[in-house]
Amino acid sequence: MRIEPCYFCGRPAYPSKGITFVRNDAKSFRFCRSKCHRNFKMKRNPRKLKWTKAYRRNAGKEMTVDSTLLFGARRNEPVRYDRDLVQKTLAAMGRISEIRARRERVFYKRRMAGKRERELATARELVAKNEHLLPRMRGSEKKRLEELARAQGVDVDELVEESMAATAKKTKVFGGEKRRLRVAVDGGVEEEGDEDGMDMD
Repeated sequence: MRIEPCYFCGRPAYPSKGITFVRNDAKSFRFCRSKCHRNFKMKRNPRKLKWTKAYRRNAGKEMTVDSTLLFGARRNEPVRYDRDLVQKTLAAMGRISEIRARRERVFYKRRMAGKRERELATARELVAKNEHLLPRMRGSEKKRLEELARAQGVDVDELVEESMAATAKKTKVFGGEKRRLRVAVDGGVEEEGDEDGMDMD
């Protein structure tokens, strides 16, 4: 029983599963699912589709140089059946998959090292570039908070952050509704939408 890799995406194509396409020149193509078969018929390049192993290998997201990968290589030498050899092979298969999983974890950690710092750096750069869009506090409000902080003996920055957070919760994204007022002839003021019970903006 041989578990062949899918010709298009590289996933394992198990026996009796998937599709086998045999071309006129007797070359056979094994596909793990209809998705791969469809993409193959559409003549798509697997190196350009992000969900394939070929793309991941080219992009450096998959291990390419590792001794455990040699065990998955196809060998056509027939081996005489030996019970001890089969037992050893089955034990080795489990061990190899365990080693490969551990190495893949290490590979992923190395690849993702410093990602958080890079994201923070880009975020800080974005904030520095668009600082004029951030909400600002009035000078009078700042002075009032400084005096309050001195009186209470609290840090000024904490009070500023609290007040900014409070104002951010109160304000809406699109602003509050404005109601137009109509001034009557006798000097009274009434809202425009009062007659028919509808609010106007």
